[in-house]
Amino acid sequence: MVAGSLAPGERLPPARDLATALQVNMHTVLRAYKQLRDEGVIEMRQGRGAFVRQDAGPGLIRLTELAEQLMDEARKLGMSQQDIVRLIGGVAKA
Repeated sequence: MVAGSLAPGERLPPARDLATALQVNMHTVLRAYKQLRDEGVIEMRQGRGAFVRQDAGPGLIRLTELAEQLMDEARKLGMSQQDIVRLIGGVAKA
C-alpha cells in the first residue's frame, strides 16, 4: 500500500496462493493477515477473503507504525495504556 501497488478496497491474494508464491508457510501469511487486520489496514470477510480497507492508505499505515513505536517506548518507561491515553489526550487539547 505504501508503494502504491495496492489500493483501498482491493482483494488480497488467498493465503495459500501467497504462501506458495513467497515460498513460506501458509500460517505465516495468515499471521501477517491477522496482524494487518488488528492494525486496521485490512478486513477479513468470511468466505470471501481479505481486502484492503476503504479508509486505509499510506497515512494510516504510517500512523500505525508511529503508534506502535510510542507504545513500545512507553512500556519501556513503565507506563500503562491508561497513562498513554491520558498523555495523548493532553497533547490533543494543547
